[in-house]
Amino acid sequence: MCRLFGLLGEPHQPPDHSLARSDRSLLSLANVREDVRQGEGWGIAWYGPDRRPVVVKGIGCAADPGEREAYMAASARARTPLVLGHLRKASNPKKLPRERLLGLANSQPFVHGSTLFAHNGSIPLPDATRSLCGRYESEIRGVNDSEVLFYLVLNHLDMTSDPARAFADTVADLTRIWNQEGRPGKFAYSGLNVLLALGPHELWAFCLSAGEPKRGLRDKTVPYYQMTYAGDTTHLLVASEVLDTTRTDWKPLTNGSYLVAQDEHGTVRFRTGAIPLAPGLRAAPALAAV
Repeated sequence: MCRLFGLLGEPHQPPDHSLARSDRSLLSLANVREDVRQGEGWGIAWYGPDRRPVVVKGIGCAADPGEREAYMAASARARTPLVLGHLRKASNPKKLPRERLLGLANSQPFVHGSTLFAHNGSIPLPDATRSLCGRYESEIRGVNDSEVLFYLVLNHLDMTSDPARAFADTVADLTRIWNQEGRPGKFAYSGLNVLLALGPHELWAFCLSAGEPKRGLRDKTVPYYQMTYAGDTTHLLVASEVLDTTRTDWKPLTNGSYLVAQDEHGTVRFRTGAIPLAPGLRAAPALAAV
């Protein structure tokens, strides 16, 4: 499974501090140990002066020779007010050979227009799900189930102005497909941890999992799918795990929760809430939102 990083606003340290230089930077999570090695790609995205997304990706582990240099260069280039980072440990619901999983089309973040998207988790039925992506089905370029999820979310965003509602409708679709296909495996998804940037001044984070009892890569006291965030009126950081232990303001974004942050003329405002899931689709009780 993957690791996520999002930044909105002007932090006390430049973006590459959390991406590459802090004691628990995103880069430090790339190769904590072999069984959780983030070996199938990486990506860093931000918005240029023209408000268009800039996305730099790699196909291997960001900690490896060659990839590391490219990752560090992209980290140094990344510019606020909004930055996303992603490390990929590929899911493989289609049971493809590993070499088929690699490639820039399968690395994240994904981009469409001014929207950026990064995902941690997997959906078991990407081929059956892609038919629900509407006009976006023809945009799918790779074999990554996360790309299918991205375009399913976009399709729902076309139908509602509320991203939390669009995400909840996406969960309902995934559950319906899973039921229709005979409930293969344990869950309709393993994790739906998502970072969604709607332009350079609006960042959403969604934390939802089926309740698998995995633990964080570095901090074994927290669930693997529990996200974390920290910030003030100048900036907001959100990530899969605590990125800098010199900060003491990290808070959990727990299962079933969303966070939305907006940069309003240099002032960052953010809030959390419960994802408005339909009855019967609530987050696993043991990891319920608090």
